[in-house]
Amino acid sequence: MDGVPESHTGWTFLTNHARVLAVIADDHNARIRDIAAHCRLTERAVQKIIADLEQDGYLSHTREGRTNTYQINPGKVLRHPAESGLAVASLLSLLVRDEADRTSSGSGENGERHHARA
Repeated sequence: MDGVPESHTGWTFLTNHARVLAVIADDHNARIRDIAAHCRLTERAVQKIIADLEQDGYLSHTREGRTNTYQINPGKVLRHPAESGLAVASLLSLLVRDEADRTSSGSGENGERHHARA
């Protein structure tokens, strides 16, 4: 079927919800199409994830013309009891490049983005 990203087999460290939230944190005006491509998900799956995140208060959006601008609630605590007390901002600090990285480092070899922190 056209438009469906290549699937991944095996386990991963992050959930699709975390991936979508990280892409939005990196670009608050990201289009669903672009989020889906980055996360290797369908647009429908991304729409469902965004709805989940909004319903539980992790994310909100405003409509500006034809563009959605997303706002993340950085103080919202993660859902799993093992991460009790850990805020979304802490998770995103590991997954998202900050503005200084974005302007100074650009892309690495083979177009890879640098997310690692010291």
